[in-house]
Amino acid sequence: MRDERIDKLADILTEYSLPMDSGQMAVVEGTTLAEPLMLALYERLLRRGVLVRLETALPHAAPIFYANASPVQLEHVWEPDRWLRENVDARFAILSDSNTKQLSGADPAKQTMVSRSRKPLLDISMRRTAAEQLRWMVTLVPTEAYAMDAGMSLPEYEDFYFGACLVDRPDPVAEWTGMAARHQRLLEWIKGRNLVHIEGEGTDLYLEVRGRTFVESSGHFNFPDGEFFTGPIEDRTRGVVTFSFPAIWQGKSVEGIQLVFEEGRVVSATARTNQDFLLQMLDADAGARVLGELGIGTNYGIKQFSGSILLDEKIGGTVHLALGMSYPETGGVNQSAIHWDMVCDLRRGGRITVDGDRLMDDGKLLI
Repeated sequence: MRDERIDKLADILTEYSLPMDSGQMAVVEGTTLAEPLMLALYERLLRRGVLVRLETALPHAAPIFYANASPVQLEHVWEPDRWLRENVDARFAILSDSNTKQLSGADPAKQTMVSRSRKPLLDISMRRTAAEQLRWMVTLVPTEAYAMDAGMSLPEYEDFYFGACLVDRPDPVAEWTGMAARHQRLLEWIKGRNLVHIEGEGTDLYLEVRGRTFVESSGHFNFPDGEFFTGPIEDRTRGVVTFSFPAIWQGKSVEGIQLVFEEGRVVSATARTNQDFLLQMLDADAGARVLGELGIGTNYGIKQFSGSILLDEKIGGTVHLALGMSYPETGGVNQSAIHWDMVCDLRRGGRITVDGDRLMDDGKLLI
C-alpha cells in the first residue's frame, strides 16, 4: 500500500509546482526505488492529457559503468537524451539513490570526462529554461541511503522529509504560496544593490551582484524548496569562505573545504578529506574555479544537515555557493561542466550585509 504522503506530494507537484496542459510533453526520471512517486506522477499527468515518458534507471548501474567503460563509452551521448532536452516541456527528476557512496571509488578523471561530454545537454537545458521553454522539477523519495546519511531510521527520515515538504499541513499549497510572498519582499529589498558581505567562522567573503537578477524559489523547481539566488559577477568575488557541511559531488564527500578567492577565481583550496578530488574538480575546465551561484536558504522547517543538497541548501539561516555553471536567467555568464553547491551555516554568529545593511544575523533573516 502506497504511503498517502506520496500521493499528497504528487498532488502538490502537479497542481502547484509544475501544472501541465493537455498535449504537452513530460519526462519522469528516477531509479526503480522511485516507483511509487513515479507512478503517482504518471497517473496524474495522464489524467491531464500530458504525453508522458518514464525514464527508469537501475540503482546499481553507475559503478559498473565507471569500472568498465572505455573512453569512447564514457564520452558517448545518446541522441534520445539530446532529443528529450530539446523537445520536452517539463522534466521531473526524482532523486532515489540506494547507496549515495557507491561512486566513492570511481576514477575522478572518468567522472570529469562524463561531465564534459554531457555539458551540451546541460547547456540545452539551461538555455531552454532561461527562455521559459522548459520547466523542471527535482524532488526526492526517502530511501535507506538518505536515512543513513542523515543519521536516522527510514521512518524518522520519512517524517523529516515530508515535514520539509509541508505535506502534513492543512493547506500545503497555501504554505508554499506564503513562502513565495515572503521571497518577493526579499527580492524587492535587494533589487539594485551590489556588495554582498558574508561573515562567519572562517569566512570573510565579498561578492558583487549589481545588474544581476535574483530568483525566488518556492516549490516550482525543487521540492522541498526555500531559497533565493543569483549569479554573482564573475570576476568580483574576493576573500575566504569555509563550508560548514560536507560537499558531495558525483558520489564523493569532501569535508572541511576552505576556498580563497581573488578577482573571482579560487586561488587556494584545502579540505580535510578528499582534497585531491576537490582540486581535480576545480581543474575540470576554465569555469570550475568561478562562482556560478549565490543562494540564501529560507526554509526554516529544515533544521539539520542531511547529506542531500536538495534539502541542505534550503536550510533557513545558511548560504550556499556553487562553483561552475551559472543559471542564465540570473544574468550569470560563467560556463562549466560542473555546478557544485557548497553550504555555509550562519546560525551561530554569522551574518550577511548588502551595501552595509544587515540582511541576516545569526541565521535570522531581518527583512
